Amino acid sequence: MDSDVNTMTSDAIATRRVGWIGAGKMGTPMIRNLMAGGMHVAVTEPSDAQLARLVAEGATEAATLAEHADSPVVFSTLPNDQVLLDVVLGRGSDPGLAATMASGSIFVEMSTVSPGCSAKVAAALENAGILYLRAPLSGSTTLAEQGTLTILASGDEPAWTAVLPVFKLVSARQFYLGASEEARFMKLVLNTLVGATSAVLSEALSLGRSGGLSYANMMEVICESAVASPLLKYKADAIVEENYAPAFTIDQMIKDFTLISDAGREQRIPLFTTGLILELYRAAANSGLNDEDFFALVKWHSETSPS
Repeated sequence: MDSDVNTMTSDAIATRRVGWIGAGKMGTPMIRNLMAGGMHVAVTEPSDAQLARLVAEGATEAATLAEHADSPVVFSTLPNDQVLLDVVLGRGSDPGLAATMASGSIFVEMSTVSPGCSAKVAAALENAGILYLRAPLSGSTTLAEQGTLTILASGDEPAWTAVLPVFKLVSARQFYLGASEEARFMKLVLNTLVGATSAVLSEALSLGRSGGLSYANMMEVICESAVASPLLKYKADAIVEENYAPAFTIDQMIKDFTLISDAGREQRIPLFTTGLILELYRAAANSGLNDEDFFALVKWHSETSPS
């Protein structure tokens, strides 16, 4: 298998040719960075408008999954577990990647999905002789545009070694964490902390406002304090301006915290605080903030607190 991988990957590096399934907010800037780095990218994307823009910029359309059969490496950024299962296992009469990719090729999956779903994908790809690299992303759409994302990877180590030069075209930091689902769990760990930050901050700022402090004064002090973080500094202007245009929505955070809660249940790990935070996001969504940025919890908490 290793010799097959080396051959396929040498072909990919020599021809600078990869496939990509699912563009979206994160995939599109990553595809652009690959093309800027000299890669030829064949894209499968359900949005005709999004696909047309990428083709106009130099990508090639792959109208069906079967058209990735000749790609030595195929990447995906997909919305949820079910779409990933459909892409790999097939849906109805449409074959998935497990039936169409060549033995020795590499599938790199970069979405936030459950470890259980990822394990099913791993089994199907192993049976087909396809190497599988779980590579979820940490970072915003802005970091995706800048090519400075963090990639959390686990899976077949030869695939990691082979794909690392391509990863470096779209990311500033890359971590190889193990041979199985470690990267999936690491992504859930990070998202737990990210989602908790917004939840705790919303309560802290409401307390401060009740004592006469402004968002501007509080965020200035917080961002120069022991609890400062890149995330808080990144979100400070949005909070001060009360501008919650979505980079990552409350609905998306509900999806991720549901994955976190389900993983905790399956691993028999009590996640009491996580469950409470999930309910906070659900309450904010029910109030009509579901499509706003997840830091709109600050707005929701302010509106629901006594004046």
